[in-house]
Amino acid sequence: MAGGSERGSAVIDERPWYVANELLAFLIELLALGLLCWWGFATGGNAGLRVLLGLGAPAAAAALWWLFAAPRARFRPALPGVLLVKGLVLGGGAVALYGVGHPVGAVVVAVVTAANVTVAEAFRPSPPGGDRELSGRSRHRPA
Repeated sequence: MAGGSERGSAVIDERPWYVANELLAFLIELLALGLLCWWGFATGGNAGLRVLLGLGAPAAAAALWWLFAAPRARFRPALPGVLLVKGLVLGGGAVALYGVGHPVGAVVVAVVTAANVTVAEAFRPSPPGGDRELSGRSRHRPA
């Protein structure tokens, strides 16, 4: 419809830099899982331990993310809890890169991750119906 208020395509957000930062966040999440996998397969004395760490570390990180930090997380802790989980998973990726012998790369990953999380949380739109402390159920707060 020409001149109407409807848009012809779906828009995630009107701020392109916000969308770009969210895309970067997703890539950082994937990178962290990949780095944890690399570290796991490079660590350990025998093949069994390497497989366990190589598959278990990223699986544990993904489960933690799914439970507490994903946009549609199973449990929604307050913002400090979400940031703690993000720090463990994404910071774990940087630590894993350091662990496989790439300290400069680890610092770069850590700095980019910290900047990304800071921007994402500072400019994240408020969820409908309240703040991040709500866990899918409405809570009565005395006035």
